Amino acid sequence: MNVEPHDDARFPTKADAPSHFAWIRTRLSVERTLMAWIRTATALIGFGFTIVQFFERLENTAGVEAARRPDAPRYLGLALIGAGVAGLLISIHQYRRLNHYLLAAFPSISGLPDVAKRTPLVYIAVALVLIGLFAFVAVLTRVV
Repeated sequence: MNVEPHDDARFPTKADAPSHFAWIRTRLSVERTLMAWIRTATALIGFGFTIVQFFERLENTAGVEAARRPDAPRYLGLALIGAGVAGLLISIHQYRRLNHYLLAAFPSISGLPDVAKRTPLVYIAVALVLIGLFAFVAVLTRVV
């Protein structure tokens, strides 16, 4: 039985197929969690931006009564966009920490070369953060 202990010997692991596949399942669950956050952030950012645009267009529609609180949709949209961006930033940080832990704590069973340690998922998440920040600034300054 080949047991390679972790640095602090809390988790002795065997470099065998079941341990490797368990590690892969854990790694993929971290990927799925970030993908779920990306979907949630996309919905929050898109819905926030849509609320702002819808109610601004509604104000300019003939025969529509003026709103009692005309800035409320803008504030709600900003809150939704901000929540989407903040949630995505937190989830990117969590994703990176968990992946670093999995790679550092269990190097003998990961079996991944350096190239396979990176996925395009983080780049997609960062691009969505930039889009969300653009939407936030656009709504805040009423550019769009």
